[in-house]
Amino acid sequence: MSLKTVLILLGLALATIFALVCVLLTRERTPRTCQHLPLEQEDVEDGQSLIFADLTPEEMSQVVRYLQGNLGVPLVDASRAKPSDNCIASVDLQVPAKAEVLRFLDGGGARPPREALAVLYFGKQPDPNITEYVVGPLPLPAYHRDVTVQKYGGKVPYHRRPVTGKEYMDINALIHRELQKAPRFLAACCESDGTNLAILTTAPRGFKSGDRVTWFVLFHNVAGTGYYLSPVGLEVLVDHGDLHVSQWQLRQVFYNGRYFASTGDLEQQFVAGMLEVVRLKQPQADAVLGSMKPRRPPGSPGPLRFEPQGPRYRVRDNRVTFQGWSIAFGMNPNTGPRLFDIRYRGERIVYELSLQEALALYGSNCPGGMSTRYLDGSFGIGRFAYELVQGLDCPYTATYVDRHYLAETDTPKTNQNSLCIFEHDSALPLRRHFSDSQSLYYGGLRKNTLVIRTISTLINYDYIWDFMFHGSGAVEVRVHATGYISSSFFHGQGTDYGNRVGPHTLGTMHLHHIHYKVDLDVDGQLNSLETQDMEYEFVKDPWSTRNTIERPYLRRERLEKEDEAAFPLSAPMPRYLSFVSPNPNKWGHPRSYRIQISSFAGKHLPTNSSMERSISWGRYQLAVTRRKEEEPTSTSIYNQNDPWTPTVAFADFINNETITNEDLVAWITVGFLHVPHAEDVPNTVTVGNGVGFFLRPYNYFSEDPSVDSPDSVYFSSEQDAGACGANPLACLSSAAACAPHLPPFHFGGFLNL
Repeated sequence: MSLKTVLILLGLALATIFALVCVLLTRERTPRTCQHLPLEQEDVEDGQSLIFADLTPEEMSQVVRYLQGNLGVPLVDASRAKPSDNCIASVDLQVPAKAEVLRFLDGGGARPPREALAVLYFGKQPDPNITEYVVGPLPLPAYHRDVTVQKYGGKVPYHRRPVTGKEYMDINALIHRELQKAPRFLAACCESDGTNLAILTTAPRGFKSGDRVTWFVLFHNVAGTGYYLSPVGLEVLVDHGDLHVSQWQLRQVFYNGRYFASTGDLEQQFVAGMLEVVRLKQPQADAVLGSMKPRRPPGSPGPLRFEPQGPRYRVRDNRVTFQGWSIAFGMNPNTGPRLFDIRYRGERIVYELSLQEALALYGSNCPGGMSTRYLDGSFGIGRFAYELVQGLDCPYTATYVDRHYLAETDTPKTNQNSLCIFEHDSALPLRRHFSDSQSLYYGGLRKNTLVIRTISTLINYDYIWDFMFHGSGAVEVRVHATGYISSSFFHGQGTDYGNRVGPHTLGTMHLHHIHYKVDLDVDGQLNSLETQDMEYEFVKDPWSTRNTIERPYLRRERLEKEDEAAFPLSAPMPRYLSFVSPNPNKWGHPRSYRIQISSFAGKHLPTNSSMERSISWGRYQLAVTRRKEEEPTSTSIYNQNDPWTPTVAFADFINNETITNEDLVAWITVGFLHVPHAEDVPNTVTVGNGVGFFLRPYNYFSEDPSVDSPDSVYFSSEQDAGACGANPLACLSSAAACAPHLPPFHFGGFLNL
C-alpha cells in the first residue's frame, strides 16, 4: 500500500471520527434543551375528580343488564323499538348532590355512591309514559328508584319523547311511499323518482300538547356535499303520533307556495296543467351549490404549533391541570360539555360550568322554515360531538380524548378523539409595557391559554364549544357557529325572510341563542350580587369655584332579590356585575368575580307565544337565582316536542327570593341574529360569528396573579436583550431545534357513525 493511499485513508478516518464526535455532542445537547419538564403537582387529591367522571362503557352496560333483569317488563333495543315498545332511551351519569360532593371534597366525608340516570320509554303499557330511574351503586348496580315525579312533579307524557332514529326511518319510508303517487310531477320538477331526495325534519311538531305532526323538507341529495342548499320546493306534513306505525299519515303537501291535500292531489293538479312547476336539473357533484371540495391544489404549509419541551398541562382521567388551574371535564350526551370543580391556585372558583341548550329559530315563507324552532339538546349536543380533525379542528399536537355515550341503543358508543385539550398562544400580549422615560425597560407576558374544546354537528350546523383558562385567573367561554345554513325554496316574497343565495335557494333568517349554567363559588359558597356603573356629577371646580366639572363617579349597588337580578335580553345591563364574597382582599374590597358578556343576540320570542315558556330562559341575558338541587337545568329534552306544556320552565326559577349571602347560580344567554348572505356559501365562517362571556377576577386577588408566571419577560436598556439568561425570548432559537416528530395523520370519525 502506497504512502499516498495510507494518508488518504487516515484522513477519511479522522473526518469520520470528527463527524461522529459532532453527532454525539449534538445528541448530548438535545436532551438538555428539549427534554420534557416535570409538571406541577395537582392541587386535588388523585381520584377525587372521578366523582364527576362520565360513565365508562362497562358501567353503561352494567346498568342496561340490571334494568333488563329487574324491571319485570320486556325491553326492546331502542335502535329497533317501535313506539308501542318499551326501551332504554339513554343512560348517563347521575351527578351527586352538591352538598354530598363538597363534604367529600372539602370536609373529608364519605365518597357519594356512583349512580346512573336511565331514561326509559314505556310504550307497551296501558298508560304510555317516560320514566327516569336512578340506578346504583356502580359498577355493580343493586337498586333503582323512580325519580320522575320528584324531578318533574308528575309523570312525563309519552308524546314528549324525542324522536328516535328508528322513528325517523319509518317516517322516511312513509314519505317515499307517498312520493311514488306523484311520479310525473317528480320527474318534471326534480328529475327524480323520489328515492334520491334528502328529507330534513323540522320541530316542534304541531300547535298544541299531544301533537306529533311534523313538516319535512325535501332536497336534492348529491353525494359528497351538503344537501341543505338544494331545496326542491316540496314539503310534506306527516302525522306520526299513533303508537302504531301503520296508522301514520301524510296530512298535507306544500309545493312552490301552494298547499295540497296529498301527493295524489299534487299529481292530479300537475297532470291537469293546473300547477306551475319550476323544473330543476339534478345537480352535478362538481358544480353543486355548497361543495366544499378544494378548487386549488395545496399550497405551502402554514405555521405549525408545537411544545419544545412537551405539553405544559397534565391530563389525568377527567381532570386537567395547567399553571395553577384545575378542571374536571365531561360530556352530557344531550346538553354537551360540562365542567366541574374549577379551581385556580387551589381555590374553587366555579363548582359547575355547563352548556344547557342551543336554540335555532327560523323565519321563512315555506311551512317547514317558518315553524322551525330547534332545541338542540333534544337531538343530542354531546352525542353528536364527533371525532376532531387534528391540525384543523384543534392543533395537531393537542391531547385528544374519547367520549362515550349510550343513547337509542343498548350498546355503548364511542366518539373517538371528540374532545381536545391544548395550550394556545394567541400571539397577543396578556400584558406589556415599553418604558421610554425615566428608566428604560420592557416588560410583558404572552397570552397563553389552556383550551378545552369540542365540536357538535347538529344536522347542518357545527358549533365549536371553547372553554379557556387564562393566566390572569379569568375563565373565557365562547361558541362559534359554522357549517351549512338551512334554506327554503325561493318563491314569492322570499326576501322578506332572508337573502337569495342560489338560483332557487333562500338563505332563511334565524337566530342562535345559547344558554349556560354557571355555579360560581367565589371564596366560598355564600355570595351576593353587586353592580357597578358610571354616572356624571356636576361640581364646582375645587380650586377656583368659578367653573364646573363633569366628574364621573362610581355607582355601586347590591341586588337583594332574584327579580332585580333578571336582566332582559335586549335591555341595558350594568357594565360591571360581580359575584362578591363577604371576605375582603388586602385592600379592603370584597373578593369578587365579574361576569362580562359578549353577545349580539336576536329578539326573544314574544312572551304571548304559546311555546315561549319552554324557552323562557331566553328572556334574560343574565339571571341570578339561588341554587337549588331541584333546579339542576334550565330546560329539558322533553320541551322540544311539547313546548306548549313545558316539562321545565325556567321562568318558574325566578320567584323573588333573597340572593344576599346565598349559594347563587348565574344563568347566561348569548347568541346572534344570522341573516344568511352570499358569503355563507358554501359554509358559514366563524369570523364574526363567535359569542360568549368572561368570568374575571375583580379584587379577588391583591394584584394580577400572572405576575408569578414563569413566562414573564423583562429586560432593561442596561442588559443584553439577546442573552438567553437575561431574556427567555432569546432562548427560542435553540428551542426551534426541538420540533417534534409528528405522528401520521389519522381520522376514524366516519367509522363511529
